[in-house]
Amino acid sequence: MAHYRTAWISDVHLGTKGSNVEALLEFFRIHEFDTLYVVGDLIDIWQLRRGIYWPQSHNDVIQKILRKGRKGTRVIYIPGNHDEFISHFHGHYGAVEIEPRALHTTADGRRLLIIHGHELDTVVQNIKWLAFVGDVGYQTLLRLNEPVNFIRRKMGLGYWSLSAYVKMRVKDAVSFIGKFEESIVRYAQDYNVTGVVCGHIHAPAIRKIGNTDYYNSGDWVESCSALVEDFDGQIHLIKNFEAPLPVKEESALASEAPEPESPAPQATA
Repeated sequence: MAHYRTAWISDVHLGTKGSNVEALLEFFRIHEFDTLYVVGDLIDIWQLRRGIYWPQSHNDVIQKILRKGRKGTRVIYIPGNHDEFISHFHGHYGAVEIEPRALHTTADGRRLLIIHGHELDTVVQNIKWLAFVGDVGYQTLLRLNEPVNFIRRKMGLGYWSLSAYVKMRVKDAVSFIGKFEESIVRYAQDYNVTGVVCGHIHAPAIRKIGNTDYYNSGDWVESCSALVEDFDGQIHLIKNFEAPLPVKEESALASEAPEPESPAPQATA
């Protein structure tokens, strides 16, 4: 069990078939944190409005977060654009604090602004219908991830995101990510901080932009990533985290092994 001072996760998108909840549940199982930031889009209300999809495993994620809170982890939930309905309920709810943004001080004394990031997305803020259309196309790519990775598993290959590949190969998307990061850093400078942590664009990163440390916790749809802070104040990116194969699959493979042949009976006089 790995123990960290702080962890940041974002963009889980519960309520969608593309959410890699098994990987996130395994991440929670083998990691403990003093503080956990949920940096927006935990639940995808946009998708749930189109049709209800909520298997037990999505309940398990909520229960796991609440259980960590009951056991002493400080849980801070910062809503994003897909779960913006929660943004009207700031305050303490049991073990969970809901805030529009937060300030975090690392173990080595650096101040970080924590925001989801949709506040700096001009499409989300000003052309919401276009954001909804783009989300439909994105969900279509995510659905294609499942058959692609089914074939890859059969070939003994690891998880690969078609949607992430397409996004990073589209010139406009790459340009948008760069402009988004620069906007986030300019916004953070008003808070007199040394760095900023965000999510929203599903592009995990740790980099220096000017004099500001930029951190993006990624997502649990494509990159299965999180940021973690150790007790020296160093922040690390965990990326492409995968859940192990279910035990029942291994058992099934074992049961298919041929049984040793019994020796032929010997004739007796």
